Formats: sequence, structure tokens, C-alpha cells
Amino acid sequence: MDILKTLLYLFVYPGLLFLLIYSTFCEWFDRKLYARFQNRMGPLHTGQSGILQPIADIIKLLFKEDIVPEKADKSIFSALPVFGLAIVCTAALYLPVWHYCKEASFNSFPGDLIVVAFLLSLPTLIFFLAGWHSTNFFATIGAVRVLTMLFGYEVPLLLALLSPAILADSWRLSEIAVFYQINPCLLLANILGFCIAVITLQAKLERVPFDIPHAETEIVGGVFTEYSGKKLAFFRLLSDIEMVVGAGLIATVFMGGFPGGLWWGLLNFVIKTLIIVFLLSAIRAACSRMRIDQMVSFSWRYLAPLAVLQIFIVILLKGFLK
Repeated sequence: MDILKTLLYLFVYPGLLFLLIYSTFCEWFDRKLYARFQNRMGPLHTGQSGILQPIADIIKLLFKEDIVPEKADKSIFSALPVFGLAIVCTAALYLPVWHYCKEASFNSFPGDLIVVAFLLSLPTLIFFLAGWHSTNFFATIGAVRVLTMLFGYEVPLLLALLSPAILADSWRLSEIAVFYQINPCLLLANILGFCIAVITLQAKLERVPFDIPHAETEIVGGVFTEYSGKKLAFFRLLSDIEMVVGAGLIATVFMGGFPGGLWWGLLNFVIKTLIIVFLLSAIRAACSRMRIDQMVSFSWRYLAPLAVLQIFIVILLKGFLK
């Protein structure tokens, strides 16, 4: 029975099958919101209200011609999309979607917060290598921009995630979630960190105003310029699942996780992650693209000091509560 439960967890819920379905739904939700913010209709004809459009796009890419540039390192060029997809799927398995401390299974351990943050930083390296090994001028520029952005948003994001962990006195995601379920008023102490985390997640996902590595009007398609067919489909899925995992991580540490059993946990997960996706869509619709130097300057001049201030507030509050 334990083996069956583990297999269901890995491949059905909240494993691979759930991630594939829910991530495409989140892409549709994001595209619909973005369209409505701009007074457009968005996806409309494929499925009810266009809900199947992301799946149709993936299927279309899977059947398109898969071209590898002649001068590219063919093995690395082909392997990177698969590695990237595997990384974000692995990160998703550490989210305490419906199990908590007493029910924590093989994938919950002290310090898993740091592991998830680390795994979510690896797709950036994957994107850099993808652009670099494409040997395309535009892809190389996009790759350099990806790596430059990493040094801007990664530190504020990590500092913001550490703030709830310090107050909860734990580096374990399930314990952090339980702490704020017991003490929901303390969630207000992390409002600043929550705002920083949402902004830096937008940068990590390379969405407007931080879509600098894929700026179509400047560098065609950035790191994905030479990718097509199945490989581009895998990168699309990678980005969608990364959005779900990033939103799930923020909801776990800043919104009290996903209390309840299997079904209530699922409902909580969907509601809270969709709230994060809504905020990401609002930022996307409200802003225009920044330059790379503006992005790095914004991260270090404003986000990093505010993240340090958030930690300082939490340390003072923790001392007061003791």
C-alpha cells in the first residue's frame, strides 16, 4: 500500500499528471486575465472559453519539425529541455500540498525550503546553456541576459523566502505552513516579503516587465530562437510548471500552505496559486519592459534592502514574542 501511495504521489497527484494538467490550466488562466486587462478576449475557440488552447499549442509543437542547428552541440542542445522539465517537476514534489508534519513522507525533511529554492534556480542555468549552445547570435545575447538577471533577483527572492522560515523557526516547508495555520495573524508580519517574492517570481519566470531575455522586438526570441518542435514544447511546459511551483512555494510560506486532507488540500492549492497567478498577470499587464541594467539596479537598490528590512522586522517580532 505504501508503494502504491508513493507511485500515485509521484505520477498522479500532486505528481506529473496533475502538474501537466494544472500548469496548462494556469497558462490559460494567465492568458485570459492578461487579455481582459487589455480589453481583449484571449483564447476563445479551443474548448470551452478556449481552455484547451495551451494543450492544443503543446500538441501542435510536438508534431512540428524538430530542427537542430548545424553548429550546435546536438547532444546538449537536445538534452537541456528534458533536464529542465525534470528539475521543475522534482521541485514540485517537495511542496506539502496535502500532507503535513505527522504525515510527512519521504520527500519532506528539514531544509527542503532551501532545496526547492535551489531547484527553481536551475532552470535559469538551463536557459543560459540552451542559448549558449544554440550558437545563434540572438540566442547568445538572450543567454547572457538570463544569467545577468539571475544575479539581480535571486538574492532578494531567497531573503524574502527566509523571512517566514525565521519566524516559524524551521526550514521545513510543512512545518512553516503548520506554524502559520496555527498563528494566522503572524502572516501580516511577512506582507513586505510576500510582495518582494511575487515581484522576484515574475523576474524568475522572465515575464513582462522582466522578459528581457526573450524580447521579440530586440532579439527575435532570445534563448529559444533556434528551438522548435518537441524541444520548444518541453520548454513551454517547463515555464508553465515553474510558474505553478513558484506560486505554490510562495503560497506555502506566505499564505499558510494548503490545510486539510486530500480534497481540501487540493482546493486550497488551486485557490492560493491562482491568486498568485492573478497578481503575476496584473504586473504583466500594468508594466512595460525594463532594460537589463534597470532590472539589476531595481533588484539591488530596492528589492534586496527591503528583503533585509523584512528579515529585521521578523527578528524583532520573534524576540518580542519570546
